[in-house]
Amino acid sequence: MALRGHDMNFQDYSTVLNECVSKRAFREGQRVHAHMIKTNYLPCVFLWTRLIVFYVKCDSLTNARNLFDEMPQRNVVSWTAMISAYSQRGYASQALSLFVQMLRSGTEPNEFTFATVLTSCIGSLGVVLGRQIHSLIIKLNYEAHVYVGSSLLDMYAKDGKIHEARGIFQCLPERDVVSCTAIISGYAQLGLDQEALELFRQLQDEGMQSNYVTYTSVLTALSGLAALDHGKQVHNHLLRSEVPSYVVLQNSLIDMYSKCGNLTYARRIFDNMHERTVISWNAMLVGYSKHGEGREVLELFNLMRDENRVKPDSVTVLAVLSGCSHAGLEDKGMEIFYEMTSGKIGVEPDTKHYGCVVDLLGRAGRVEEAFKFIRKMPFEPSAAIWGCLLGACSVHLNVDIGEIVGHRLLEIEPENAGNYVILSNLYASAGRWEEVRSLRDLMLKKTVRKEPGRSWIELDQILHTFHASDCSHPRREEVSAKVQELSVRFKEAGYVPDLSCVLHDVDEEQKEKILLSHSEKLALCFGLIATPESVPIRVIKNLRICVDCHNFAKYISKIYGREVSLRDKNRFHRIVGGKCSCGDYW
Repeated sequence: MALRGHDMNFQDYSTVLNECVSKRAFREGQRVHAHMIKTNYLPCVFLWTRLIVFYVKCDSLTNARNLFDEMPQRNVVSWTAMISAYSQRGYASQALSLFVQMLRSGTEPNEFTFATVLTSCIGSLGVVLGRQIHSLIIKLNYEAHVYVGSSLLDMYAKDGKIHEARGIFQCLPERDVVSCTAIISGYAQLGLDQEALELFRQLQDEGMQSNYVTYTSVLTALSGLAALDHGKQVHNHLLRSEVPSYVVLQNSLIDMYSKCGNLTYARRIFDNMHERTVISWNAMLVGYSKHGEGREVLELFNLMRDENRVKPDSVTVLAVLSGCSHAGLEDKGMEIFYEMTSGKIGVEPDTKHYGCVVDLLGRAGRVEEAFKFIRKMPFEPSAAIWGCLLGACSVHLNVDIGEIVGHRLLEIEPENAGNYVILSNLYASAGRWEEVRSLRDLMLKKTVRKEPGRSWIELDQILHTFHASDCSHPRREEVSAKVQELSVRFKEAGYVPDLSCVLHDVDEEQKEKILLSHSEKLALCFGLIATPESVPIRVIKNLRICVDCHNFAKYISKIYGREVSLRDKNRFHRIVGGKCSCGDYW
């Protein structure tokens, strides 16, 4: 290039620049740019754009923008290259601003411009602009394009508007793995796990080719459903297929097996990983934590620190503190928290860590100490932190502190039904029925609704869901009869219904009837009827399991010799021989 001087032409510059882009050769690319300037060579729009792409590839966004601003002429490719550069690096506002400038310049976007800019339509303001862009897409007739459609449905799904996303997906004349994955991921990220799984099955039947991102989304859905058998099937399919075993996929498998109650499989995958990221360690630590395996959490955390290949992050410490909390290791948990605050772990404590300490102390019955800890915190306590303390007050029947905390929460979160319910339950446990009625009247006045409890169990890859006093299941009569039968049999073996779990001002007979209609008992009895004796009964509850249902499950395990796995919103309970892994501490 130096020898040819002014004889360099378009083809020469294009060839050299392409080589610099492919190898990300920053210094060499700068020399090409400098040569153009020194020889007064005026590049065409194509070469200007290639220079912008070169600087973007070399992570020199400032140089790319300066060059873009100097361009005497721009085409749609130039604008799209610069918008894409901002979008890929998370500079959403700059990408959207540049897109608006492009429209004002009179340049018409193409399908690649739309597909790129839509990825920056995040947050409330971004989605408002995204809707306007959607109108322009329809006007210019790009809605049916697979790239644009995929970006549109992804934008709506991430904003929680899954019905709009599904509508766009259904209208696509052709679908690729990206659009299929985007809609499955949308359902999974919103917690619509059953819908995600059903759509995956449907698309597989239609011949969809899946990639590792698709499987990661499906595993997320299976984790939410705790569908172990289906999870094993997906894992087997992955082992037989040619999908690369990326770290992100292995992390999802660890998460799936942990949330489905199989820590042995999760740990086997973890131990066989050639490369582990902090997410890998966190997935395994959270798995142990949710199962109440506090000592395993501490052993794995110590291994992580001893290896010193991956540094702990905020989630790591949260998992360790939570593991100590669930296992009743409050002193060890406090020791780790103080290590963190003194800078020995390399992670700055935030509100979530302080919340974990409140939970740690509260679960251990040290409610007054937790209350004092909150008052001494270096920042204003969040609703989540007060919520942890209110839960502890409810479990340990500390009405005095619970009343203070509960009313504080009603001020902060007047629309959160959970706060009304816990405070109401606390009053009910103390026999203060007038306050219970007053709170329920307030809920009605503010139109606050409590999330209904439901439990489900997987059988032959079909999920059977039960609600309290369920009348919808096809085998409801058989299940109800089994609950009544077990209640009589368990009483003979020493079972005493815990009527304190019924927070209604009714007589004892009615309270016992209400207890027998709990969704957990219905799901457990269905599992006892419908599954072979050698198979563990695995039940998932969307809320915290009540004490009476926990005792009922222990009697099923003890009398029938069945392993029972219960997963509620907080943790796992593995019951063998009538004894639970939580040690009756949750």
